[in-house]
Amino acid sequence: MTPLATLEQIVEACQRVMAHAWMVRTFVKHSDEVEDFPELMNLVRAVFDISRALETRVADPAAYLQMLRKKLGKLRAAADQFRVDAPHASTHTNFTQAVISMDACIESLADLLATGHALLPPAALPAGRMPSRTAPPNGSETALPENDDSREDTPNESDQG
Repeated sequence: MTPLATLEQIVEACQRVMAHAWMVRTFVKHSDEVEDFPELMNLVRAVFDISRALETRVADPAAYLQMLRKKLGKLRAAADQFRVDAPHASTHTNFTQAVISMDACIESLADLLATGHALLPPAALPAGRMPSRTAPPNGSETALPENDDSREDTPNESDQG
């Protein structure tokens, strides 16, 4: 793989990762198991939320990375819960692979965010600390802030069918 040298390349790579997350979302949303395990829809909603928030910022890499930083914590939490809920819904390989795929998406997005952060000019850096890939060792706080006060900038899941 070619090293990512520009913010635009980082955004393109993030969009490819988000395409994978979208496919997991689609699988889960349309699975029969979701009727008996509605908690699986938390992942569906989280992927939808971050996807819609990011797609409006593709042309502005600094804003894209800022939104990714803001939304990644919620996606990570949904993926963590999906890892717990999926085996209860089904032990089928499709669900096992969906968990692995979401873990890979989260890891890739965190890596890309860190790489993009390093490329941002100092004036574009948001206030506060940047997220880490893993939770702090003491477990007293989350690795990513869960600021989700931007509900108004993304449409509802139900609007998209």
